[in-house]
Amino acid sequence: MVRSERALALLATAFLLFIMPPGSQQGPHEKRLLNTLLGPYNVLERPVANESEPLEVKFGLTLQQIIDVDEKNQLLITNIWLSLEWNDYNLKWNESEYGGVKDLRITPNKLWKPDVLMYNSADEGFDGTFQTNVVVKHNGSCLYVPPGIFKSTCKIDITWFPFDDQHCDMKFGSWTYDGNQLDLVLNSEKGGDLSDFITNGEWYLIGMPGKKNTIVYACCPEPYVDVTFTIKIRRRTLYYFFNLIVPCVLISSMALLGFTLPPDSGEKLTLGTYFNCIMFMVASSVVLTVVVLNYHHRTADIHEMPQWIKTVFLQWLPWMLGMSRPGKKITRKTILMNSRMKELELKERSSKSLLANVLDIDDDFRNVSTGGNNASMTTSLGGTFMRHPTTIEEAAVPSSGTQRDLQNILRELQFITNRMKKADEEAEVISDWKFAAMVVDRFCLIIFTMFTIIATVAVLLSAPHIIVQ
Repeated sequence: MVRSERALALLATAFLLFIMPPGSQQGPHEKRLLNTLLGPYNVLERPVANESEPLEVKFGLTLQQIIDVDEKNQLLITNIWLSLEWNDYNLKWNESEYGGVKDLRITPNKLWKPDVLMYNSADEGFDGTFQTNVVVKHNGSCLYVPPGIFKSTCKIDITWFPFDDQHCDMKFGSWTYDGNQLDLVLNSEKGGDLSDFITNGEWYLIGMPGKKNTIVYACCPEPYVDVTFTIKIRRRTLYYFFNLIVPCVLISSMALLGFTLPPDSGEKLTLGTYFNCIMFMVASSVVLTVVVLNYHHRTADIHEMPQWIKTVFLQWLPWMLGMSRPGKKITRKTILMNSRMKELELKERSSKSLLANVLDIDDDFRNVSTGGNNASMTTSLGGTFMRHPTTIEEAAVPSSGTQRDLQNILRELQFITNRMKKADEEAEVISDWKFAAMVVDRFCLIIFTMFTIIATVAVLLSAPHIIVQ
């Protein structure tokens, strides 16, 4: 059985070698070629035959998409594919000697590649490219096309918003090599490649020209070469036209048309009253919205809810508006019952014993046995009866080590209980403020709706000739 399988495998191999053309036999030849090229290769060596000559790198990019234009933070986020092409004289071979292998794909960490970065990057990692393989051809040509999400700084001018154009530069250059060692050349005189650009819904792309610059900085006498692409975009104004410009124009036109009415018609006063009502409603809604947001974001550490707010916004007003809280039914009976419970609680706190108030212990926490005026309090713990102090002096001075430990344990339990109780109280206070904000919001909705209806009816009654009889 094993012999038959081996025979079939040999026949299949012989058949493939027979049908494949002589120039495409790429079995062990690629492995041998990689060992030959990368064995003596040094990734730190600048691949030039003459060190006095600069290495020419053709640079270009393909703009895929404008992801976002952040006017507030002055940022432009784009999806771009870079294109870097250079010639490495150490990576040349005769394809006929290696079974017709014409090109290789090699990871960039095994080859020398130009350290071209975007100068005006605002990315957290500065370089936002993905390290892809380098395509190496038999003549030494190397092609490196890393894609990436680029976050670049952009000076955005919104003076003519929403009819504004923005010009955002993307400056690329070598970080360490000067112009005498590495020469960047534009891949295309037209600038960036826009053939695969995905249209943006808010911005219209005008163009993306590129320019090569040779600059001598103050720090260094050598010239440095960079390639700067300028993304020229124009804001699409249709959305802002219908939602911002048209309403403003209509309101302004109504105000101007009021001056064309005859003074004796009586409509000037009606129109003025209408505008005054609208202004009052807008101003009041802004103020009340601020109040609602203020109530919604209040916490127990900063604000303590007064009793009148609890009574009005948590009890009576929600009852009149028909509002309820999860797990809490708000009725007239429950409101009166809560008031009665609070009175009883205040009386109970005032009648609490002096020792319980000092030690912050409830009266029913201990089993008290009285035996006259100087009776002592005892607690049964595991069959052993411990004497509890009846005075402040006895509480301050423990009589034994065991009693001291018990007092420490009791103190820690009181601390934990108080923390948990405080957390619950803070959560309840925050919930009360949020519910109060909802009540104010609902109350304003009803009041403004009634005011709008009343104002409309008043305007119609003051001008009866516009009502169809």
